[in-house]
Amino acid sequence: MSTLTQTEQRPATTGNGGTQRVTFVTPVANILETADGYLLEAEMPGVAKDGIEVTVENGELVILGRRADKNLPGTALYRESRPLDYRRVFDLDPSIDTGKITAKMEQGILTLTLPKAEEVKPRRIAVTD
Repeated sequence: MSTLTQTEQRPATTGNGGTQRVTFVTPVANILETADGYLLEAEMPGVAKDGIEVTVENGELVILGRRADKNLPGTALYRESRPLDYRRVFDLDPSIDTGKITAKMEQGILTLTLPKAEEVKPRRIAVTD
């Protein structure tokens, strides 16, 4: 599978009012459903915990992963990895309790826990006389 890249127009940080092109790598992801919600795993090798930014706004979950600059001890003769940052956006289902989303970064894999809101979880109703 090839790694996808996306390019966006962003306001320039130079103060000239123009735009600049920013290129990101789209991390591969797995989404699993559990009884209590969803688990989202995104692969972002080279990103440390302090380089992760996860935001929720207008029904979208935005994941940014910034790679730290590496000082390589020599001249690269061949390189397949690209020194680009990661970015991926997901539309959130309204059943997700966005106030309870948690994130964990371990060995290059970001794991987000997206709990379902209590009102949408299945529940057993007792039958009385």
